[in-house]
Order: sequence, then C-alpha cells, then structure tokens
Amino acid sequence: MHVLWKIGQGFAADLIANFPEPKPAYNTVLTIVRILEKKGFVLHETFGKANRYYPLVSKERYSEEFMQHFVRNYFDNSFKSMVSFFAQNKDLSMEDLDEIRRMIDAVPDDSTTHKTE
Repeated sequence: MHVLWKIGQGFAADLIANFPEPKPAYNTVLTIVRILEKKGFVLHETFGKANRYYPLVSKERYSEEFMQHFVRNYFDNSFKSMVSFFAQNKDLSMEDLDEIRRMIDAVPDDSTTHKTE
C-alpha cells in the first residue's frame, strides 16, 4: 500500500521499481495486490493483458481504521491504556509525552468523534 500511496497508480513493474532492494518477485507483488483488492483497498484497470493498480483507500483513512482496530483489540478500546503501555515500557520519552499532551490540548473541545474508553 505504501508504494501505491507514493506513486498513485501503477502496473506491477512500476510497483516493483519503487520497492527498496532486494526487490520482491513479480508473482509476490501480484499476490499481495490481489489480496489487497479482495479486502477492498485496491482496484485495477485492465489494459490488454496488464493491470494498472490504484489505491481505493487513502493512507489517512487506512491509518485511522488500523489504529481504531489496534486499540480495540489490544487495549480494550482505550487509548489511555495504549499510551500507558508505551509509557511504562519506556518506548515514550518525557518529551514524547509532552508533545502528545500538547497535541491533545490543541484539539477543539467539541471534537468528540473518536473518543474511546
């Protein structure tokens, strides 16, 4: 998905060209793209025998849905528990926690669209 988000759309060769070394095999890329299509993340247009793939889901929307799923399944739907977990495991520095606090403080009070706990 990251490659498709980066290039916008492309054929299998375009996707492979945008991967770092070592490049994945052609069949591996096609298998992954087909799985992403089945999940509704990617669509394709056919040109002769070749397909041009493009993302159906923006990176922002995917990230939001991923995080909601992640918090729901691993932290009992509590963002507070998630932050606490990372803070207790020393994955977050005091500077990180201060920055998170500043970002939270910057959100308008009427923004209650994604509250969980």
